[in-house]
Amino acid sequence: MAYVNGNRRISPLDINKNVTIGVAFPLDNVNMFKGTQTLKEQVKSNLINLLLTEPGERVNEPNFGVGLKSLLFEPNLDVEILKEKINTQIEFYIPTISLSNVDVNSIEDEYKLFIVISYSFNLDGSSDAIQLNFNSSYFPRGNG
Repeated sequence: MAYVNGNRRISPLDINKNVTIGVAFPLDNVNMFKGTQTLKEQVKSNLINLLLTEPGERVNEPNFGVGLKSLLFEPNLDVEILKEKINTQIEFYIPTISLSNVDVNSIEDEYKLFIVISYSFNLDGSSDAIQLNFNSSYFPRGNG
């Protein structure tokens, strides 16, 4: 945590452990009724939600979302454009963090994409990362 004038700064949302801050993401059998307990957990859930949401998918927020799934089969994926798109979305929708690095690796023969996103919290300067793995078996194939 950050220290200001020798005092440790804690988000007021992190103090009461009996209250959840938000919804844990992704919504699955484990997270359906489990909320996030800390501000950092909620920011990570918000970031995953932002990355996986397709633009136009969220009601009343047509610009929300990076849409990583739609980029899976893009030929010659430009990592710099992807970084810029992610950074723009983070700056607008999650201003409490700053993007540090985006690392994209793929196995083209198996249609797999691995994305590691490193970021830091603006409040205390601590860092964290998430890794998203995409596999073509998650997506239905067309008959045409």
